[in-house]
Amino acid sequence: MQGPVRRKTNPYAARLRKEATEAESRLWAHLRNRQLGGFKFRFQASIGPYSVDFLCTETALVVEVDGSQHNEDVDRVRTRFIEAEGHRVLRFWNNEVFENLDGVLLTIKAACEARTWREVEE
Repeated sequence: MQGPVRRKTNPYAARLRKEATEAESRLWAHLRNRQLGGFKFRFQASIGPYSVDFLCTETALVVEVDGSQHNEDVDRVRTRFIEAEGHRVLRFWNNEVFENLDGVLLTIKAACEARTWREVEE
């Protein structure tokens, strides 16, 4: 009998989950437990040396929620690495999550569905 499966996690991921921004917490409330189209998301998941805000492994979709602290040059390097690993990255600003949550969720769901259908057709 095997022991529990352990994921490799970024050592900062647990801290990032505890210190989630209000926008991240709000979005997570709608992504967790397969609430969005039955897709499973992980919060503060690790991809290489980076922790991403949300990851849907079955569709290789990364969702990032950016606030004023984000540096576009740093984000560009992160995004290139994550995309080179085979993931698609969607970015939303905090105010989009607060002011247009339904639109953000529809965009995420459509991206998940598009990636699922693309894999079926290939």
